[in-house]
Amino acid sequence: MANSEITDEIEFDAIEVQQPIGKFYVGSIECKDLFAISVADIRRMVARDIENIVGIQRPINDDRVKELMKYVTTVDATFPTSVILAVSSEHATYKGGKMRLARKPEVASIIDGQHRIKAFDAYAGPPFFLNVTLFVDMDIEDQAYTFATINLKQTKVSRSLAYDLYEFASTRSPQKSCHMMARLMNSKDGSPLRGRIKILGSATDGDLQFLTQALFVDRTLQHICKDSIQAIQDRDVLKRRKKIDLKAEDEHKCIFRRMFVEGADAEITRVLWNFFNAVATRWPIAWNTSERGHVLNRSQGFAALMRALRPIIISLDKQNKVPSEKDFASLFQKSALKDSYFTTEHFKPGTSGETALFNVLIESMNVPKM
Repeated sequence: MANSEITDEIEFDAIEVQQPIGKFYVGSIECKDLFAISVADIRRMVARDIENIVGIQRPINDDRVKELMKYVTTVDATFPTSVILAVSSEHATYKGGKMRLARKPEVASIIDGQHRIKAFDAYAGPPFFLNVTLFVDMDIEDQAYTFATINLKQTKVSRSLAYDLYEFASTRSPQKSCHMMARLMNSKDGSPLRGRIKILGSATDGDLQFLTQALFVDRTLQHICKDSIQAIQDRDVLKRRKKIDLKAEDEHKCIFRRMFVEGADAEITRVLWNFFNAVATRWPIAWNTSERGHVLNRSQGFAALMRALRPIIISLDKQNKVPSEKDFASLFQKSALKDSYFTTEHFKPGTSGETALFNVLIESMNVPKM
């Protein structure tokens, strides 16, 4: 454990580990102490972009840091894997199972874990100790090799699988609610999305599995939470068994915000059910084709339709209500777009094609973009 007194040294229990690369030390350091000895390196990474200079570190991702800064304040925050550091023997001594590090900036060079460390900038919560793996007198070549091994050899968990794990959560959260909606929409008879969602990110049976669970959850979440930080905060509030504070500005931006806060997940599902049923009825060929080159029932089309959902609901004056399939159909009938128009010839792959499709859909129905 780190010494809580402010001294010229940080002392903590550590064990020595021998591997082919050499010796290193494993222990835990309190987040404030770890931040104190590595903060200067973090600032230099941002200013000089070390990735381009020595090819080791990636530049700081500010959005990721903001998410983690919110995450470390949640009731069940954890970083079970080690932050990996390199230090000089000039600033580190190991004796009798104790590691001592000089308490001053630039002592620790971060090989892996810069975002986790940066998350504790201005942290004021209870004690939070981080696992550390410490290399002493590690040359820059070995640092680069270790970083590359960690970040290039590992297999990342798919977002669809990550969302699927929310099914095991005992409390509500925006993520769990969206996951359960995806499950229901994919499995229920009569659903316009039945058999079309790859729940774990990979296709199973059927010719129309063009959508991933991650896409469904991400796009539905955007109508519940204004950003990923709010989603983290909502989950934490509910896990603490408190009530989410419903703000007017959030409710205006997120059409499903009030429904979620009030626990009306079934109503959100019904809105999506009615909406996509109306799409399937208006453009049945485009919605049910498995031929290559069509976009309406693929990721691009789904994303554009979900993006159009907010201005459509607002134009129907149905916010915080459940528009019927007929309500949506009344707008879709105003569109002169034909099934054959929804192809890659008119909508190129990528976000530009999604935006173009969104604009065409909205304009064809004379719906303000909002």
